[in-house]
Amino acid sequence: MSIYAPRLFARYQKCKDDLLDWRKMRWNFESSVFAACTWNFGRAVTRPHRDFGNLAAGWCPVTALGDYDPDLGGHIILWELRLIIRFPPGSTIFIPSAIVTHSNTPIRSHEKRHSFTQFTSGSLFRWVANRNMTDDEFLRHASPEQKAQRDKAAGTRWEDGLSYFSTLDELESLYSR
Repeated sequence: MSIYAPRLFARYQKCKDDLLDWRKMRWNFESSVFAACTWNFGRAVTRPHRDFGNLAAGWCPVTALGDYDPDLGGHIILWELRLIIRFPPGSTIFIPSAIVTHSNTPIRSHEKRHSFTQFTSGSLFRWVANRNMTDDEFLRHASPEQKAQRDKAAGTRWEDGLSYFSTLDELESLYSR
């Protein structure tokens, strides 16, 4: 993530740092910017879904594990992008799981497919933006200027989210040195 989306990575890192400054918290993995993780064991086949609680413009790394034939099943499907991607055990993909419907194809009955997913809830980013308060608490205590600034930001949230993604030109110039 730090290589392909450095601004998005920095946003996650700042959220993590702000949360750790606010309270002495124990992070799942010290070197990860993601606040939470999920392990799925057994057959780990998902139906089409979006993870609405995650940061809308954020990424979610998904790692496939297990013992299955990746030519016959376990592919990840990104529905709006109309992509079916071969996803062998040991592979990791970063997807915007809150805005792209995703699932994976079934595996054979004798096979095992596990997954490991990391994510950060959008509510943690809101908590940090609200100076460690819920939305309701923030609105009760915010000045008129702070409320106006928040309303203005809400109108450009989509563009703001896109600004954290790198373009191919930016990555090329960054890594061609």
